[in-house]
Amino acid sequence: MASPRLRAMVRKELIQAFRDPRMRTVIFVVPLLQTLVFGYAVTTDVSGASVAVLDRDMSPESRMLTEALEGSGVFDLVGTGREEGLADLLDRGEVDAALVIPDGFDDFVLGRRTSIQIITDGTEAVTSRVVAGYLTVATGMFTSRRLAEEAAASGHVPAPPAVDLQTVAWFNPGLESRFFFVPGVIAMIVMIITLMLSSMAISREKETGTLEQVLVTPLRKWEFILGKTLPFGMIGLADIIVVTAVAAAWFGIPVRGSVLLLLAGGCVYIVSTLGAGVLISTMSRTQQQAMLSVFFIIMPAVLLSGFVFPVENMPGFLRVATLANPVRHMLVIVRGIFLRGVGIDVLWPQFAALAAIGATLGSLAMLRFRKSL
Repeated sequence: MASPRLRAMVRKELIQAFRDPRMRTVIFVVPLLQTLVFGYAVTTDVSGASVAVLDRDMSPESRMLTEALEGSGVFDLVGTGREEGLADLLDRGEVDAALVIPDGFDDFVLGRRTSIQIITDGTEAVTSRVVAGYLTVATGMFTSRRLAEEAAASGHVPAPPAVDLQTVAWFNPGLESRFFFVPGVIAMIVMIITLMLSSMAISREKETGTLEQVLVTPLRKWEFILGKTLPFGMIGLADIIVVTAVAAAWFGIPVRGSVLLLLAGGCVYIVSTLGAGVLISTMSRTQQQAMLSVFFIIMPAVLLSGFVFPVENMPGFLRVATLANPVRHMLVIVRGIFLRGVGIDVLWPQFAALAAIGATLGSLAMLRFRKSL
């Protein structure tokens, strides 16, 4: 049973948090907007990529290839008959890539070797790689189909390929980037909300001059800190539920694992973010200092979490540094539960890491706070 002092502290913090309409907007409306923005805007999928085509062959086969690409629904083809026009389109950034079909392209139906050139913009590396990959796959499918049609028409059985490579995406068959990004929004939103609110918890009391009134009360140190952070932890759990519901109901992202395990991971994660927030709050004299410290922490935490850039691609010393980043461990938990449906037998290292980080930050915050002036 919680002590009456702790219950009164929690009630006071909840009233103070929800009394301000702007704070209610930050707590509930902003997470919804961020989820929608990440779901629609943050994507590596390419649709309607503009591609310039320079057809030097002007054969039925080259025209069939152009029509196949245009009918795929992925590319927006821009025809050009001149080398200068192709270079001008690329220089102006009006196309994402260019496809050059050489003379003698139709020789491939006779079994002769031919080639096609794909030129990408390159200034946007991700888009260039994706568009080049789409063009490569689409061209390969077209040539394979045409060879099969020619073999059937002539009565010859085509020789089987040396290696029949079949690629299957096990947990995301459509390779939709929103399946990767939207679950990660849970870790981002919970970190921002809980870190921001808890960092201003004690600094607000200092700035308004009400900390002295709290210090003379019979509240124990742990009751004061727990009373300050428990309401924000409840808000963080509510945000996890809201974002999970939006991801599943609006974007159709399946939750293959246990929702209860997701909430349990959220609780351990929230302990670490609240510990960091309270630690910042004990070292800040004003709310402005606390907010600036939070913004200083958020960007490195996101960049070193694996939210966008894989941790495995980072230098060795940075990979070691990410082990102290709670966002990294929460992303593994969220994506593992959403996409893979794994359980605690797989995710226990992340739970243990979050528990250790939370205990360390909470202990430091407790030591930093002095119930005396």
